[in-house]
Order: sequence, then C-alpha cells, then structure tokens
Amino acid sequence: MILAATSGFCSVPTCPSLDQSKKLNRGKIFCESKQVLYSKTSITHERRKTCECFDLYKELVPYNEAWSWQKNIVKEKKALIERNEDCPDTLIVLQHSPVYTMGTGGSEEYLNFDLKDPPFQVYRTERGGEVTYHGPGQLVMYPIINLRNHKMDLHWYLRALEEVAIRVLSTFSIKASRVEGLTGVWVGDQKLAAIGIRVSQWIAYHGLALNVTTDLTPFRWIVPCGIQNRHVGSIKGLLGESQSLTAEFRHPDDCKLIDIAHNSLIKEFSEVFQLEIHNKAIPLSEHLEKNI
Repeated sequence: MILAATSGFCSVPTCPSLDQSKKLNRGKIFCESKQVLYSKTSITHERRKTCECFDLYKELVPYNEAWSWQKNIVKEKKALIERNEDCPDTLIVLQHSPVYTMGTGGSEEYLNFDLKDPPFQVYRTERGGEVTYHGPGQLVMYPIINLRNHKMDLHWYLRALEEVAIRVLSTFSIKASRVEGLTGVWVGDQKLAAIGIRVSQWIAYHGLALNVTTDLTPFRWIVPCGIQNRHVGSIKGLLGESQSLTAEFRHPDDCKLIDIAHNSLIKEFSEVFQLEIHNKAIPLSEHLEKNI
C-alpha cells in the first residue's frame, strides 16, 4: 500500500538502541520520484564561500521530515537563482529513526520482506540508487549544494562526497577506498558510506550516510544498494576487529565515536568543498510550521 508522507517533526536523544527506536517506525510505503549519477575528488578555491549548517547530529529525525525540509530548501534556492540573488550552500547533519529508502527506479526484488508488513517504514524518493537503511548510529549528511558555486559535473560531485567519507575514516586509521563502477566508500568488501543524490537545476540534495555505530541487522532484510555478494560495515565493527588501535579507540564508547565522526565529517566537508561553515539554529516549532 502506498500512503502520503505525514508531518510532525520529532527528535530523540542520540545513541538510542535500535529496539528503542522500533516503536516509532512500524509502517507502510511512501512515494515520490527522479535520479542519480557520479562525481570526483576535492576542490580548491582562493576564497571560501559560506555554508549554513543545521547540525542535528544528536537527534533522531524522522525521514519524511528531513526529506520535506530538504525540498523546501531546494525550492527557496531556486527562487533565489531566479531573482539573480546569491544562493549559498546548506548542510544538514542528523541521524534518522529506523527507515528504508528506495531510489526512483529502485526494485522491490531487493526487499527481503513483505511490503504489506515491513519492519520499518519504506519511502520511495527522487534520489538515485536502490534500497538502503537509515537508523541510529548512522550519521547522515545532506548537503544542499548549488553546483554553480563549485563545478557543474555530477561525477565530480559524487567523487567529492566519497572523498569526505574516506578522509573521515582515516581519522580512525581506517584505510577506505572507492570501488570502480560503484558509488560509495568501501573497506575491503564492506560498504561503510552510501551515497545517493538528486540534482535539479544544478541544485544537489540528498547525500551521504556513514555507518558509525549502526546496528547492521536491518541491512540483512534488504540487498543494500542492490549489490549482491558484498557486505555493509561500520566504524565500530572495524575498530572491534582491528589488532592495532590507539588507546583512544580500543574500547570505544558509542557516543564518543559518534562525536569524533561528526566533528571529522564537518571538518572534511569544509575542506573538500572549501566552504566556511556557519552553524545555524532552527527551532523545532519553526520547522513544524513550514510543514503543516
């Protein structure tokens, strides 16, 4: 059954367990539609442009609210461009309540459950790519980027997002890389960062999801990104397998790992895209009013 997405922004403190979050997310399937592509490496500009940042990384934000929020910001940016006004970039960082999302052309054959009784809500979105899972312990970065300010090349943009994730993983002494022909960031056959975007009139949105302390169980109920014979990993999982760790990472606390990954994510995003990050607060009531 396909239902319309509902409003009602809510948040939950960071580092909850998957079981604590399940209550929020028994559901059906939601809808919308469009596309994705690939990008490349880092950027150098003489003078840094500004980027407003809504940093909600300690909150669990329902997917439909973040999705609606992104689309509102895209609409605002298009209006600025039409009026020939400055159109700066925006970054949203958060965690999601447990949810599955599918790209425009995502196939239901990659779902290992009955859509009439899904473990969590399922949304079909306008981003590219197949099904993936978002949940607690996964940092999600939604850059709403005016590519006119950077490089109007989708392959380049996707590679730049991958570069951000690769640099973040190096913070934990994890050597990550790209896999030819596949979007995302890998350590061996484990995918740690998934990327899916939508670009409209050179405004890019959706973005990157990095598994930090994520419970990976829900990935077993799908074929993540439609890629067979490969696995999904997390920073916490890889650190647990490593024999050569600094004292800081030997017995990592989940919240500490999230904090370190978050700080690195903001820093590396700023460096790769050569942006000056300006944190901007948004009252939850303000967001609610925009989505009523």
